[in-house]
Amino acid sequence: MQPIRVVVTGLGAVTPVGVDQPSTWEALVAGRSGIGPITHFDAAGLGFEVRVAAEVNAFDPAVAIDAKSARRMDRVTQLAVVASREALADAGLLDGASGRIDRAWHAPERVGAFIGSGMGGIVSFLGEHDVLTGRGARRVSPFTIPMVLIDSIPGTVAIQFGLKGPNMAHVSACASGANAIGEAFEAIRRGAADVMVAGGSEAAITPLVVAGFQNMGALSKWQGEPRLASRPFDAARDGFVMGEGAGMLVLERLDRALARGARVYAELVGYGSTADAVHATAPAEDGEGMLRAIHMALAEGGLTAGDVEYVNAHGTSTPLNDAVETRVLRSLFGERAGAVPVSSIKSMVGHLLGAGGAVEAVATVRTLETGVVPPTINLHTPDPACDLDYVPHTARRPAGGVRVALSNALGFGGHNAALIFSRV
Repeated sequence: MQPIRVVVTGLGAVTPVGVDQPSTWEALVAGRSGIGPITHFDAAGLGFEVRVAAEVNAFDPAVAIDAKSARRMDRVTQLAVVASREALADAGLLDGASGRIDRAWHAPERVGAFIGSGMGGIVSFLGEHDVLTGRGARRVSPFTIPMVLIDSIPGTVAIQFGLKGPNMAHVSACASGANAIGEAFEAIRRGAADVMVAGGSEAAITPLVVAGFQNMGALSKWQGEPRLASRPFDAARDGFVMGEGAGMLVLERLDRALARGARVYAELVGYGSTADAVHATAPAEDGEGMLRAIHMALAEGGLTAGDVEYVNAHGTSTPLNDAVETRVLRSLFGERAGAVPVSSIKSMVGHLLGAGGAVEAVATVRTLETGVVPPTINLHTPDPACDLDYVPHTARRPAGGVRVALSNALGFGGHNAALIFSRV
């Protein structure tokens, strides 16, 4: 029996460089940064060394959510709902009258949602804690718990759009979004669903979270022009820039997509997930777990490293990650290593934590569809430990396009996730 083939039929994104997927992709191709001074709180006034972040400043949940419902959602869930609506509409799966799954194409019981997040509703958690300590227990919102719980993100998406299939949140720190996509792929392959909304969402630019990352030495303390702060693979990189946003894919059985005449962006052919089991926050220096995840994904897709023509890197702009990822790709590709384009969109959108792998998967799919590889901006000073082709500064259109692409995601706790997409 032939395995079920899974394709991408819808995309959605809300990011620091765009309020939807098309504007996000246009900005990435143009090499435009979404990093600026922190506005969610007074970083300078509170004495923070870290002053920059990649915020979603033009976000309006009213494009997909009524005002009453929006007030009962944390920002992380609002972002997820808006990106999910865009992806489902892009896939042509929403009924125009109800705004829910169109039964003409799929039974709601066969449509699910797997959505990851690293922090969940931490804005609501911290806000309601302030209410508790400042105004007393009886003033805490009765909606606090559902606003805080990470599983409320896919749960709310299911409620909004009538998705009655498999539903859960995946939490693996900064690999959460990629793991959610990979697990959704596997759910379709084993016959548990015909369609899955899959991705990640994050909204955690708060004083507590920024202070925690800052004090562990993970964040860039760049004091110059904000757009220059995230510098993946550059010798002067000094940490990642926190971002927020959401990215969603609609994954669908190929046969069902073709039967309804859906547009197919790309095929998801392989997924790998491993653990380093070495350190709470640092990747294993030999990159063994990351490399193993990539080989798992390739094997599932019946491919070899020689088939991969582009890598959307995890590329955090931290000294250790970028060097380890480079080492892994050198081992993976061997003599081809210098000829395979590698880029990190975190140079433009920052690190979206649990949403990072999902937004990067959206970008990877657009690369396969358009044949355009987004650049790594701010790469000015070569680092001897990072010596691959990182597509510096300017997007590129390889001859013949890109047929197979790898998207990497790593997370605190030693999580590694690899997704392999191909043109159909």
